[in-house]
Amino acid sequence: MSRKLSLFLTILVVGVILDQSTKLLVVRALPLGEQIPVIDGFFNLVLIYNRGAAFGLFANLSLEFAWIFFIITTSLVLGGVAYLWWRLPDDQLLAAAGFSLIFAGAVGNLIDRVRLGEVIDFLDFHVGRYHWPAFNVADSLVCLGAGFLLWYIFREEKSQDVSHPV
Repeated sequence: MSRKLSLFLTILVVGVILDQSTKLLVVRALPLGEQIPVIDGFFNLVLIYNRGAAFGLFANLSLEFAWIFFIITTSLVLGGVAYLWWRLPDDQLLAAAGFSLIFAGAVGNLIDRVRLGEVIDFLDFHVGRYHWPAFNVADSLVCLGAGFLLWYIFREEKSQDVSHPV
């Protein structure tokens, strides 16, 4: 098995297990809407069911339409990410990790969508009364993966600039 495939499978399994287990713990520990302060004035654990996309976008769609819409769009994203990952040379492990993290996060939220019709969010960061929208481990994996891809792109551009001066 190639290192790229081992990396993908490890990130996928660990990421989905971490995402789903943390959601299960929060659902068992918190009533809907209740907050547990972790860092007073900055970070709470909450239980929120998000029918919409990032930042609650499209949350007003009917449950049936939202379920179909998000399952189809997530499936298309998974297909695109898988294709880009597959096209990567085996030695591009930073980019492979980025795509793998995005894939794992999308799968984690897709499991919620299929099972519940909505996504469980529970990480609530805020300063005073200004709150960042609640999110979950799957969302964090997607953002981390995007960060890895940006790092990879900037690193590649820098190495090309050095080897090909203008």
